[in-house]
Amino acid sequence: MCWGYAKRIYRQYVLSSKEDDLERNVLSALDSIPLSTMRKFAIRSRRFIDAYDKGLTGTQAAWAIKKYHGHRVLPDSIMCDFDSTPHSLLS
Repeated sequence: MCWGYAKRIYRQYVLSSKEDDLERNVLSALDSIPLSTMRKFAIRSRRFIDAYDKGLTGTQAAWAIKKYHGHRVLPDSIMCDFDSTPHSLLS
């Protein structure tokens, strides 16, 4: 996720084929990512990892992360929520 942020910034630089310019632009783009943004990406990734550890699929994980966005981890009873949730909400 941080790489996507840095890629967007990198594409704003002037195009060059010199290796020194390319390296300088990449390092500059990576350095321009705010620490708060890195933390947000890390927290989101941690939530997805927790969801996958609990046996959720990608679609289920995305839904659960939206529903429990104020929590550090998903509750252990998350699989029970899918039994009572209409399938139309999960797609």
